[in-house]
Amino acid sequence: MSDTPDFLLKLLATRSVSGHTREALALVEAEFAGLSVPVLTRTTVKGSFIATIEGSTHEGIVFASHLDTLGAMVSRICPDGTLRYKTVGGFTPGSIEGEYCLVETFQGEFLPGTILFDRASVHAYGQEKAAAKREHGDMRIRLDFDVPDADAIRDLGVSVGNYVHFDPRPVLSGSGYIKGRHLDDKAGVAALTAAAAEIARHGEKPRRTLHFMFTSHEEVGHGGAGWFPRDVCELIAVDMGVMGSEQTGSEKKVSICMADSNGPYNYELSRRLIDLAVLNGIPHTVDTYPFYGSDTAASLRMGLDIRHALIGPGVDASHAVERTHLEGISATASLVSLYSLS
Repeated sequence: MSDTPDFLLKLLATRSVSGHTREALALVEAEFAGLSVPVLTRTTVKGSFIATIEGSTHEGIVFASHLDTLGAMVSRICPDGTLRYKTVGGFTPGSIEGEYCLVETFQGEFLPGTILFDRASVHAYGQEKAAAKREHGDMRIRLDFDVPDADAIRDLGVSVGNYVHFDPRPVLSGSGYIKGRHLDDKAGVAALTAAAAEIARHGEKPRRTLHFMFTSHEEVGHGGAGWFPRDVCELIAVDMGVMGSEQTGSEKKVSICMADSNGPYNYELSRRLIDLAVLNGIPHTVDTYPFYGSDTAASLRMGLDIRHALIGPGVDASHAVERTHLEGISATASLVSLYSLS
């Protein structure tokens, strides 16, 4: 089992756009293979990874984090040798303007480029046009090759349907802050793997069976829908905590969400998590999120009869260049492990 900061940095550097998470899944699988307790693992048909630590009863809890991230897909090869894209997940064009990226061909080649606004140059278009509102339809990908036309692009092996990976740029500062893209939800994944290691070190068999689920389609809305263990009665999503002027979140705390855009989370389960955090002195905050959904929503829409909750480390500037702190990840891991063993 690797240290949480090292694992998180490695995970952030691993490409995992929604629906294309196999390499990231392998990193998580290796973490669970290194635990000191027996772990049953399976990969669902859709691509979710589930690691199970058996308890002494037939009652089960699922802790779910998502491995998939935002990204894009080539939607058009333009006559001038640039590319248009289709978004994978929800983000603003301004949040990726100027970002370096890699276009992954079906032959497995990774072609570097930059995401730009069509009229980015003030010298060519003037201040007014260069400052125009950004729309995804006015953005393009400029590849770092001599490609004067569409035929030259195709000669490189580029095709409509190729994935576009944004440069994650992960950085860990000496003060414990981690910044970069895709902390949603790789910070939650790191917290969940750290919690599993904490539970294993404890050495005591949990009363309830613990299922650690890592989904691959959360950013496109159906990550939590699919196969679930029969014994599950609770689903706790471990995802990023929203930070904003109307939220109470902190990068150094675990956020416990009482409601998001899909409605309230289970009151009794959420209260138990709050009480456990208070009793054990875990730095935490309680919040609501107006523009947010988690893996729990997809599972409930498929008819799963469960209690559901949402916790996670506070993440600043979500779905842009994000930042969190190791203390928030640690607080999240502590709450997961304490609840698992309580």
